[in-house]
Amino acid sequence: MSDYVSTFSYQTAICHAPQFAPRAYKHFTVSPVTGAIGADVEGIDLTTASDEAIAELEQALTDHLALMIRDQTLEPEQQIAFARRLGNPFPWPYAKQMDGYPEITELIQEPRDKYAFGGTWHSDSCNFESPPKFTMLYCVECPSVGGDTGFSNQYLAWEALDADLKAELDGVRAVHSAELGYGTGSQDPEVLANATTTVQYSADQFNEALHPVARTHPVTGRKALYVNDSFTASFEGKTQAESLPLLKKLWAHSIIPEFTGRLRWKKGSLAIWDNRCCMHYAHSDYPGHRREMRRIVIAGERPE
Repeated sequence: MSDYVSTFSYQTAICHAPQFAPRAYKHFTVSPVTGAIGADVEGIDLTTASDEAIAELEQALTDHLALMIRDQTLEPEQQIAFARRLGNPFPWPYAKQMDGYPEITELIQEPRDKYAFGGTWHSDSCNFESPPKFTMLYCVECPSVGGDTGFSNQYLAWEALDADLKAELDGVRAVHSAELGYGTGSQDPEVLANATTTVQYSADQFNEALHPVARTHPVTGRKALYVNDSFTASFEGKTQAESLPLLKKLWAHSIIPEFTGRLRWKKGSLAIWDNRCCMHYAHSDYPGHRREMRRIVIAGERPE
């Protein structure tokens, strides 16, 4: 007999209930992709959708956290017009804006590139005092395989934490710093030399914001874990060094497979996700191929 000790543990079965009971919508169909998060949407034209259809789409987004809406033909002005039906799109300061359309950031990966923009698990712009509630990404061009976007359900991440740890963290705030992801010191020369779309220097690079570790969604009332290694620097009142042991534990926990799903891109697909309750990750698994996306962020409220 050896003296080996098991080093793994099993994850308790967990799911996001709406994935198994999608609503029947009048204006489109919804097909969930995993038990945790995400759904494909078919049968709607975003350029002609009625107010009733848009309201249904917002309900589907509330239920499934991330949607991939198929078979759209959107010029930049049409994408912006659709975004305005969901809220207030605004220019994003950390990358070059599309000529003539300041609300749009073009995310382009050329065949030579080694690194993908957004290739870390994160919730968009959580360094803002009021981070964007929604992000939408429209596919102009993509490889035949690869380049998926991964999503992780942070309601489940919070709910699956040990009860004692949840009690310890409830009410605690964390510092989210732009310097980690967008500051001049964060720009690895290797990445800059091997990526087409990169973060650009911004006068706001040292922006910081304090947000709850568990934020409450303003629509559902559910709590979601709200930390990530792209922006979360420390817990309030503690140094980064003091905070990292627990932060690293939370980061690893937040992306276990049972919380995640991947949405696959096709030309003409538009994804929308809710930054208040999920994280996302741009997979960089298509060297030698081109990927072009148009991104818009929609203003949100201050996390509580």
